[in-house]
Amino acid sequence: NIITGNNYWSVNTSGLGPALVLFTIFTLAFLCWATLLQSVLQLWLAVSLFLLILDLVVTELGGGRGTNGWFIGRGEALFAALVVLGVYLWEFSRLWNQALAQAAVARQNLEIALDAAGMVDFDLHLASDTSRRTWRHDQFFGYSGLEPTWGWARTLEHVVPEDRSIAANAFEAALSSGRLEFECRIRRSCDGVVRWIAMHGRTTFDSFGQPIAVAGCLMDVTERRQSEGRLREAERMEAVGQLTGGLAHDFNNLLTVILGNLEMIAKRPDETARVERLATSAFAAGRRGAEITDRLLSFSRRQMLSPVTSDLNKLITELLPLVKTTVGEAVSVETELDMQLEPGFIDHGQLQAAILNLAGNARDAMPNGGHLTIRTRNLMLGHSNASSLPNEKLGDYLHLSVSDTGCGMDAASAARAFEPFFTTKDIGKGNGLGLSQVYGFIRQAGGFCRLASSPGQGCVVDLYLPKSLDLVLSHSRGAFVVPLQQAENGEVVLIVENEDTVRETAAECLAALGYGVLLAPDARTALEILHGPKRVDIVFSDVVMAGGMDGIQLAMEAKKVRPNLRILLTSGYTALVADGVPEKPDGVRYLKKPYLTGDLSRQLRF
Repeated sequence: NIITGNNYWSVNTSGLGPALVLFTIFTLAFLCWATLLQSVLQLWLAVSLFLLILDLVVTELGGGRGTNGWFIGRGEALFAALVVLGVYLWEFSRLWNQALAQAAVARQNLEIALDAAGMVDFDLHLASDTSRRTWRHDQFFGYSGLEPTWGWARTLEHVVPEDRSIAANAFEAALSSGRLEFECRIRRSCDGVVRWIAMHGRTTFDSFGQPIAVAGCLMDVTERRQSEGRLREAERMEAVGQLTGGLAHDFNNLLTVILGNLEMIAKRPDETARVERLATSAFAAGRRGAEITDRLLSFSRRQMLSPVTSDLNKLITELLPLVKTTVGEAVSVETELDMQLEPGFIDHGQLQAAILNLAGNARDAMPNGGHLTIRTRNLMLGHSNASSLPNEKLGDYLHLSVSDTGCGMDAASAARAFEPFFTTKDIGKGNGLGLSQVYGFIRQAGGFCRLASSPGQGCVVDLYLPKSLDLVLSHSRGAFVVPLQQAENGEVVLIVENEDTVRETAAECLAALGYGVLLAPDARTALEILHGPKRVDIVFSDVVMAGGMDGIQLAMEAKKVRPNLRILLTSGYTALVADGVPEKPDGVRYLKKPYLTGDLSRQLRF
């Protein structure tokens, strides 16, 4: 037993006691050396450690419990603890006030930054539908001061009805995804002015995954929207200027040929050989104009298509000799055709024209020779590979790729490659309608196209064509000449056309074919004739006419008057369905403008 009576000397002078004194002295020395006692808290910690050392020394010297030394040591320890606690509370209060001041400064800086950016922040509590915000938030909505309460329902009240579903759907999505982002129009309360706003935020969730708040910022983007609108308008006007300039150039050339030749014919009509030569030249110029119009309609997706279920590999194989002729002997042509390729739903003639256009462009890009490769494969565009072809409809496609090893294009030219009348060729070597025709045809057929090129690396044009749902293949007819088919049994055609010159030309063609002709300048006049006693076997009508009734509406009304009447409609574009008419009437045929007498004679025999 090392304790005798009230004597603790042996315990205090051996074992843990001296070790504790030495550790406290080391701690005090290390604190002074490491911190240099630069703060009040550090200074008072050093004082407390010093007092603790005195307590330990006095206790060691005093020895026994209840002695004066023992009580003095306990008193010093209590005093040191109270001093440390007081200094700690004082230092905490100072740091807390400093943090509050810094937070206020940060908040003020944030408001200044938001104000400079034209933005305000908000913090919406979902349970109470109330938000923390500044007066500038309410000023966005047309209020002069801070409203008593504001929540999401109040925000929706200011959204214009046309955009309310956009805002509501975005907010509902944010409650599950955690991200709020949308733009909409609001109507201000003070003056009724409509403004564009953008809202961005994040959703806060509790431990159970339930949304509890949405915090974010609000921005007035009216000026940006207006600037974007002006920029789009300027781009449209530039595109229209380029389009009209190209049209004017090409058609003025063609009109020069047509008008000049007709003038020469009118001056000396008795010279048969000369008249035939000039008429042939004018006819060729007219056909060239029809081709330009057809390409423009193709780009704008307004041409007439006749899609059928087709074997794409077979079409390419049959077209291959013409492709080789187009590119010339200096360019080698290779095909990589997928033998498992599924049938497509395409217009034979338009697809062949598109491939020949691409082959012609490839030839011009390889003046010193090169390689042209045509590939086909099946493609399923799903969620796994949709990122490579954004903004396109998912589903089954036929992928047709035409690539060359030519000079290629830079990024700026590649971005504009599908624009009508845009070309990288020298003046007089191209009108810039080839790729635009390909683009329009593919889009109208229900597919899409992509172009990739870089200088010196050639060009790749990828066409994605719709897959056919019909497994029965259609076969295109070979090229052959059909003789003009004359009228039978004195058939009478009612021509409905509001353009006098076009109506007279159609009458001349039909008279040459042996048909009787009745003329009507509009649909109402045609119906009056049909209600009368005159014989009418066929109605030949334009689709787009003045007078409030178009050709399709006329066809439907004419069928009611004379059910067995044959009807042939003609138009230069595909916008043939009138408002409220779901589809063309049964038994109605279409003839594309411009047409020749042979085309008209064939279409009338049905």
